[in-house]
Amino acid sequence: MDLATIVGIIGALALIVVSMLLAGDLGMFVNAPSLVIVFGGSIFAVMAKFGLGQFLGAAKVAGKSFSNKMPDVFELIDEIVALADEARKGGLLSLEGKEVSSDFLQRGIQLLVDGHDPDVVKATLGKDKIQAVERHNVGSQIFMSLADMAPAMGMIGTLIGLVAMLANMDDPKSIGPAMAVALLTTLYGAVVANAICAPIGEKLKLRAAEEAMTKSLVIDALLAIQAGQNPRVIDGILRTYLPEGKRVAEGGE
Repeated sequence: MDLATIVGIIGALALIVVSMLLAGDLGMFVNAPSLVIVFGGSIFAVMAKFGLGQFLGAAKVAGKSFSNKMPDVFELIDEIVALADEARKGGLLSLEGKEVSSDFLQRGIQLLVDGHDPDVVKATLGKDKIQAVERHNVGSQIFMSLADMAPAMGMIGTLIGLVAMLANMDDPKSIGPAMAVALLTTLYGAVVANAICAPIGEKLKLRAAEEAMTKSLVIDALLAIQAGQNPRVIDGILRTYLPEGKRVAEGGE
């Protein structure tokens, strides 16, 4: 679980609700026409910008912003160095059937065991990395588009409410509901954009960068194992992926 995402979004929404309660009855901030304009309008407008499969798949991708299933880089390096030591002593075939912590690493090991050329290994795993990063990027683009669209729909709702209010100035009872639509659509649009969609979109960008880095590390490691490099040399190469401070601290252990 990614506590930063969960606590951040829930905390932001909770503070908004508390502010509403302090201002009076929570019910006065609920307006069905405003909800339809902002939520419905934003969803359908963004759906039109992407393929249906991409749009529907965004919900699944969004789940990665609430979870942190990326492997620990320190543990991954230790695991790969152990594999390199085993391959150096017993050959690449000694890695066949080896259980590892990552499906991507498992596929790479199988390519080595099957005797593919380094160029084939690099191209195959590189394509896998690009596709994984692209899935995250599309999910991020969809949520960032929702963050852009929700305030725009809020503005449309505001204009609709103002027109309805001005057209019925002779009926005092209709002015209140029309004004509510005008103001609440702007409020809903701002909340959806800034408290929900933008944080998820930005977190998916971060996940894409993390996954790209981890897969690049695994590709470099497998090519080094295939080339028969010394495990200590491989360990040094892989630690260049770590922040400099952590790299020195871990390397000194």
